[in-house]
Amino acid sequence: MRAVVQNDKSRTRFRRLALGGGAATLAAATLLSGCAGPESVRTASGHGGPAQPQDPAARRAAEHARLVAAARRWGLDQVPLTPPPPPAAKPRITARDGFEVDHQEDWNLPPVFTTVPTRDKVVFLTIDDGAEKDPRFLAMMRELKVPYTAFLSDYLVKDDYAYFRKMRSYGNTLNNHTLHHPYLPGLSYEEQKDEICGMQAVMKKQFGKAPTVFRPPYGNYNQDTLVAAKECGIRYAPIWNEEVFVDHWEYREDDKRLRRGDIVLTHFRGRDDWDGTMVDDMRRFLDKVTREGYAVARLEDYL
Repeated sequence: MRAVVQNDKSRTRFRRLALGGGAATLAAATLLSGCAGPESVRTASGHGGPAQPQDPAARRAAEHARLVAAARRWGLDQVPLTPPPPPAAKPRITARDGFEVDHQEDWNLPPVFTTVPTRDKVVFLTIDDGAEKDPRFLAMMRELKVPYTAFLSDYLVKDDYAYFRKMRSYGNTLNNHTLHHPYLPGLSYEEQKDEICGMQAVMKKQFGKAPTVFRPPYGNYNQDTLVAAKECGIRYAPIWNEEVFVDHWEYREDDKRLRRGDIVLTHFRGRDDWDGTMVDDMRRFLDKVTREGYAVARLEDYL
């Protein structure tokens, strides 16, 4: 049984950094500036009186046209696919084989997993730490209606909690990534607990809720990590199966392909660390997953 589970490649990379309905081609439709969204109303031509709601088909057409325009504006090849409704029966989440710790099951420790078991052709976008706070990224993802989950470390977000409050107000989920992003297996149990529970307290104070989802920094953990996480109110400890950068992808699996339910990692980074912006990173991510027929779903909808 593995006492310490590591992701050395990601750990090395982080040190280097010092411290993301059917497809439609963009040529298929156009939209005049200011076109009505799905909640708009229409008044019949030549009549006074109250405006009448658009019929469902008109609302869908208007929303599709809006998304086509947004995809063009952000430089995407296609409109991102719409995910299916959240599953009525949530999948059973267990630790990935080889990622368990001693007493994983009998102590009911939070499972570490890289893929959610689902038949839906979806992937989940997760973004770590909080170093870069790009307002264009918020606007892009809101306009395109692409959900994501942020895993935050306090030492990187405390200079601008308001940025992440806005992110949350747009329907995205904020989760725990420790106070200071340490290599947790190198700490004592009490030190690990301070890192995780301390971030829980920050999340509750700043964002109104202590999360039940936690990602260990660098994807590194041991039994103490998961015991401490459980004590702090954590139920799940997802890591990732792919990682996207502004200029390339990296894969955990040898065949280097996406799978249904895969968790994709990226980081809050900008030109100080990458040859590009978070918008560039999201463009690479969305173009690939859409081209391969995947929608981006909200991770918490499946937990």
